[in-house]
Amino acid sequence: MADSAPLRWRALRRLIRWVVWRTARRHLIYRQIRLTSGDRVRQLTAESDEFRAALPDEITSLHAAGFPAADLTGGSRLMAELAVATVAADRALRRKGVAASCSRAIVADMGWDLYRRMLLLTSLPFRLITRNPARRLRWTLNTLLVFPFRPVGAPGYEAEIVRNAEKVRTHFTHSPPQSLARAVSERNGDLHVLEAFRQSWCLYDWPGADLIAGDGRRGHYGRERTLSAGDPICDMCWSARATGEPQHSRAGACETERAE
Repeated sequence: MADSAPLRWRALRRLIRWVVWRTARRHLIYRQIRLTSGDRVRQLTAESDEFRAALPDEITSLHAAGFPAADLTGGSRLMAELAVATVAADRALRRKGVAASCSRAIVADMGWDLYRRMLLLTSLPFRLITRNPARRLRWTLNTLLVFPFRPVGAPGYEAEIVRNAEKVRTHFTHSPPQSLARAVSERNGDLHVLEAFRQSWCLYDWPGADLIAGDGRRGHYGRERTLSAGDPICDMCWSARATGEPQHSRAGACETERAE
């Protein structure tokens, strides 16, 4: 089926496929892979080629099914297109016999590889001109909330944003990537899709905040609730003062906020 998306999005989709494949190849070559049979193997060239062929098939299948929604634009559309690639990579790996838990781990590492580079690029000017974690966090988040996470309202990103000198709270009530993963999961009766999304996209904010702050400490981020878990909100809290807690502590900076 011909891709009916506007030319700019067709070009972007081709670029995303190429970038995702290049990233996937690095991760598939260097790790042991657990199959549904219980065997643990390392990828041979022919097996990598099979995944390379399966990935665009899965992406095309999702596009043909109407994902992402045609009324998404700008940064919301970009992130939804990346979510399509995430879902497709997980489905392609499992289709090739990779165990679901192993597929989730591979997809999470691939996604972090890409997301980390995006954060490093966005935050670079601010990390160069100031050593203050509060300024680094606030200025980087201000940039990201213009693009790609601009809260334009559903079906795009929808959020309440509160800023002060030490913290930024971004309470998202609608996220196009999460909505897409949930819709694909429910449409196909495949709970692994949403879980793969949750264990990748939904866990990047903890290390991402620490990377942006750049003070060598953990615990600049916290979140009690998340849309992918069925909650009505992602109540994110970004704090200049690190708690030193483990990377994926559920509350983190938000606990500090309540204690003050």
